[in-house]
Amino acid sequence: MARVLVTRHLPDGGLDPLYARGHEVVVRDEDVPFGPAALAEAAGAADGIVCLLTDRIDDRVLSSGAAGRLRVVANVAVGYDNIDVVAAARLGIAVCNTPGVLDETTADLAFLLILASARLASTAERDLRAGAWPGWGITQYLGEDVHGAVLGLVGYGRIGRAVARRAEGFGMDVLHHCRTDTGLPGYVGSLDELLARSDAVSLHVPLTESTRHLVGPRELAGMKPTAVLVNTARGPVVDEEALAAALESGALFAAGLDVYEGEPAVSPRLLAAPRTVLLPHIGSATRVTRTRMATMACEAVCAVLAGETPPNLVAAPAP
Repeated sequence: MARVLVTRHLPDGGLDPLYARGHEVVVRDEDVPFGPAALAEAAGAADGIVCLLTDRIDDRVLSSGAAGRLRVVANVAVGYDNIDVVAAARLGIAVCNTPGVLDETTADLAFLLILASARLASTAERDLRAGAWPGWGITQYLGEDVHGAVLGLVGYGRIGRAVARRAEGFGMDVLHHCRTDTGLPGYVGSLDELLARSDAVSLHVPLTESTRHLVGPRELAGMKPTAVLVNTARGPVVDEEALAAALESGALFAAGLDVYEGEPAVSPRLLAAPRTVLLPHIGSATRVTRTRMATMACEAVCAVLAGETPPNLVAAPAP
């Protein structure tokens, strides 16, 4: 029996694989985040960790226990920028994530943001709830059409392709950009060209040093003033101050965001910016999907502790 630290409360049933294998599950009574020192201390007595994207699993945490005790860290998320994978590889600790199970759910949310942003849904609803709607008017809340528009996808992995499938139902012309030529119809080798041609841009890239502020002042200036920008990837992929400025000046029509640079804090300037749809990181937030993410992470921990290789093992970075 191994000892597995679970950093936060998971959906009902999410821990079942750990209990089924007879592992000791360590989870706090209160569903509150660990501070850095407390997390390192708790990790020091664990053989495995199941964590969330809000947990910073750095070198201090990974190397805190007795030599060789910690064997696996499983992130209940697709992205793993919160984990020092270089340190993990050096220490021989497996890192796992939860790819695949949240693709369709997150794509639903991305397309919701495309529609809501283009049609000014949040602005219209806010006025209605505030009693500021004077009644129907032909020039009120004039948005942009989604059907027949050009959708640009930045990143073309599983989630990006799932968004593309939804766009087909709206008769959209779908373009995509990524570092490697996919050889598929719609591939655009230049990010600048994709941004310039698109009526809606949806971001689906992991957070790395090369994608931090991938969309900044220059990129926003190259977009159509009638375009919308949607981000369901990671907050720092977009320069939020530049985005707010573009919305304030009318250089960009609208934006739909589910992720932010300083989560859970959101830039006051962005909160005040016009024509925005802002959601609190709910891309994968359905009961079925979040439960499956939790069980997948726990299954990966069980596999590693049993000497097996899970299918969702994150590859060690190249030296």
